Amino acid sequence: MSVPAAYVGIILIWSTTPLAIKWSSAGTGFLFAVTARMALGTVLSLLLLRLLRIAVPWDREARRAYVAAALGIYGAMLSTYWGAQYIPSGLISVLYGLMPLFTGVMAAWWLNERSLSPLRIVGVLLGIAGLALIFLAGRALEHIAWQGIAAVLGGVLMQAASAVWVKRTGATLHPMALNGGALLLALLAYLLTWAVFDGAWPVQMDQRSAGAIVYLGVLGTVVGFNLYFFVLKRLSAGAIAVITLITPVLALLLGNWINAEVVEPRVWQGTACILVGLLIYQWGGHVLRRLRRGAV
Repeated sequence: MSVPAAYVGIILIWSTTPLAIKWSSAGTGFLFAVTARMALGTVLSLLLLRLLRIAVPWDREARRAYVAAALGIYGAMLSTYWGAQYIPSGLISVLYGLMPLFTGVMAAWWLNERSLSPLRIVGVLLGIAGLALIFLAGRALEHIAWQGIAAVLGGVLMQAASAVWVKRTGATLHPMALNGGALLLALLAYLLTWAVFDGAWPVQMDQRSAGAIVYLGVLGTVVGFNLYFFVLKRLSAGAIAVITLITPVLALLLGNWINAEVVEPRVWQGTACILVGLLIYQWGGHVLRRLRRGAV
């Protein structure tokens, strides 16, 4: 596969995932939808590992890495699916656009990385300001919407913590092995959660809900992950970061066009603030250094 095709594939999958989450939960309940997605994704991932003869080790170091990665697959996704019941799908993508900012802050604190320059702190503060605008929009939408925003934001924080924790473990696993082991642990947690709090099969599942679950299980969980690591090995971190700038806007437009979701003006203002914050965080220092060199 060509790198540009894989890059476009990631953008399309990440932009459509929030809308698919809403559709999958609409006719089945969010617990069944996320559990079914992860079950399908786990089976396909393990089959792919077997086909490619990639080992999934279970030594102490590997188990720690699986638990760290499972925090994002289980905790983050569970919070996101619950919150998706109450907010527009595009807003989910906007909130996940904050992940590079949260990851940078956590890495500086947890891994002692010197990644927070004064300019990057400005970018983080702009992201927080955009988030505040979105919370105000949530209160204007309906009483429960701000709770949905808080739940998805909690999922973003757990996803960022999971990424930093995986790095902290220092495990040298094949990315697909890491995904397979983490999915297996997360699936056990999902099955237990579904059995305790729901445990009922949907009485009726429409084609859109079923199709969304299959889409998320195959493309969102297996294909998207593999495309991401394929691109990650071949492009710079800056090129990868552009994806987080494109997907929120595209997801908002898709939600409005396909699902007739209303996008409040404050949501657009908050999104713009977050995107500017991401631009400053990712490239502000580089631009400033070039300007200084040009002035000398």
